[in-house]
Amino acid sequence: MRIALLGDHRDGLELACAFVASGRHEIRLYSGPVSGLAYLQRHNITPRPIGDLEEVLADPDLDVVIVASNPSVRPAQLRRALQAECHVICVHPADPSPDVAYEAAMIQADTGRVLLPALPITLHPGVLRLAELARAAEPRLVELEVWSRDDVLLESNQVDLKPSLPGWDALRYVGGEIGEIYLQASQAEVAPGEPLVVVGRFVSGRLLQATYVPNQANALWRISLVTAVGRATLSFAEGWPGPATLHYADEAGASKTEAWEAMNPWPALVERFEEAVVDQSLRKRQPGQPADDSLTMPVPALGWHDELRALELDDASRRSAEHGRGSTLDLQETTEEATFKGTMTLVGCTLIWLSAIVLILSAWVPWLFWFLVPLFGVFLTLQALRWVVPPQLESVRDTVGAPQPTPSTPDARPAAATKSETPVTSIREHRDA
Repeated sequence: MRIALLGDHRDGLELACAFVASGRHEIRLYSGPVSGLAYLQRHNITPRPIGDLEEVLADPDLDVVIVASNPSVRPAQLRRALQAECHVICVHPADPSPDVAYEAAMIQADTGRVLLPALPITLHPGVLRLAELARAAEPRLVELEVWSRDDVLLESNQVDLKPSLPGWDALRYVGGEIGEIYLQASQAEVAPGEPLVVVGRFVSGRLLQATYVPNQANALWRISLVTAVGRATLSFAEGWPGPATLHYADEAGASKTEAWEAMNPWPALVERFEEAVVDQSLRKRQPGQPADDSLTMPVPALGWHDELRALELDDASRRSAEHGRGSTLDLQETTEEATFKGTMTLVGCTLIWLSAIVLILSAWVPWLFWFLVPLFGVFLTLQALRWVVPPQLESVRDTVGAPQPTPSTPDARPAAATKSETPVTSIREHRDA
């Protein structure tokens, strides 16, 4: 595929190198600071530099856009890349507010292209293994600990920009959807350079605790499961991404250890993108139906839904710190049935108020009483539409709907597994066909 890179964010540059290293893709265009172009050239990648975004998106041979620009222009470039009907990968966070991510999901639903966040940590084999243990052992508590040599917050060097917390995708992948969080900080805001502690509760009832400590002598990334038979801990002793070690106890109580050497996390995201492109072409979605891939689905797969949830959790964390109390996430399911019932409730309440007003006024103007007949007639007609118009075969969850609950059986496959029963060929075989 022919790819354009927008911006010089470190994640975007490394992802571009991973695309080229696969031998199946080409970085065709680059738009951004000179430092980013120099980085690509040091890795023997020579895209054509273009200053104007519209000129980049006007290329008829362009297939994919990597949005890795400065946070101040990232939302606008994400929107335009989607409107140009290209596949898009956007670095995290897409924006401090989840509103931009909601809009991006709606545009993606209309264009039918692939939209993924650059969040590769859940594709690491150690995290995949830990998620398998979590589904088999039903953890009571999930703990995340992140140490950093500098600041632990994302985009903390940007002036007047609300920073984001890392690790939401890993917590959700291991424990499921998060329903409530409470952030404790030394001041009433999520400030750079300050330690942070987040406690909360998953929708399933499990508890979580995340600790973020900046300005440490050594980097560390660790996630643990507290189960009935002990503790399972995945540690990146040199920080993410580095060598990883998993310590856990099996069902018999015997201690087990698994280890992985330091690896480049971005080739796994390239493979996930290729799988999503093939899957998007094979699955027939109705126009306007967003992709439902998520790390908390019965068959987990990284998708834009995970970016939405991460931004919602960032927003909830900032509210919690500001108000000094827990923040609850409203994860409502949006289906055809639920939408119809909500609309009818609104219409019914409006009808009651109008009827009361008409009854009062009819004491002075008797003929107004007959307006009640068409009011109730319209309401009953709307109710009849539910039986006249056939419902869809499957309920469609929109981008702000809650995903399906994660099963507790070990049969659930990790994100690297096939997401459907339809055999998925490689992207090269599909393209040749």
